[in-house]
Amino acid sequence: MPIGPSRGTDAVARRTGLALWVVLVAMIVIALVIFVVLRSTRARHQPSSAGAASTGEPVPTPPGTTPVVIKTVDPTALNRNPPLRPDPSLTPGDTLPVTKEDICVPGYSKKVRNVPSGVKKQVYARYGIAQRAAGEFEVDHLISLELGGSNSVRNLWPESFMTHPWNAHVKDAVENALHQQVCAGTMSLHDAQQAIASDWIAAYRRLLHRDLPPPA
Repeated sequence: MPIGPSRGTDAVARRTGLALWVVLVAMIVIALVIFVVLRSTRARHQPSSAGAASTGEPVPTPPGTTPVVIKTVDPTALNRNPPLRPDPSLTPGDTLPVTKEDICVPGYSKKVRNVPSGVKKQVYARYGIAQRAAGEFEVDHLISLELGGSNSVRNLWPESFMTHPWNAHVKDAVENALHQQVCAGTMSLHDAQQAIASDWIAAYRRLLHRDLPPPA
């Protein structure tokens, strides 16, 4: 039976509407694809937080959190002006559970000394000393072994032989003076440990009654 004019018009309208919906959906899909591509491209070109930290740029932190501070040390500057006193945040001092009777036995220090080369390298790295000449530094015990100090990295620091007037040789004199007083019973072991850990230069002046050590 032939299709009347009204029914033909309705069929055309339905086909047209369907075609418009197909076009609209296709445009939406294309827009979403473009958005995803642009976003991924932008993310690839933005530096990561780790990259920013390695190039010295500030690392963004969420609100309310404490930012991470990355401390760098110039090894050349440290070698030009090595520390006369250890950094208390790196080397606060550390002791062994020993008594006066233990440390006053001859040969005690040799028996307990144990600082492997790997630990020494760690100490130099912690203080930012990347290069050094032979005989320029020693990895020293802040609280000496003869005063009950430990071999922990918390008790170790790179002390220079080359600085004047204060250097590793002068600190040895302080250690010996304190050890003598402890073993003579004129100073407690705890007080001797505190004296050298807090400020070995002040301890030198107080014990040896000199503002400066004699010329070498």
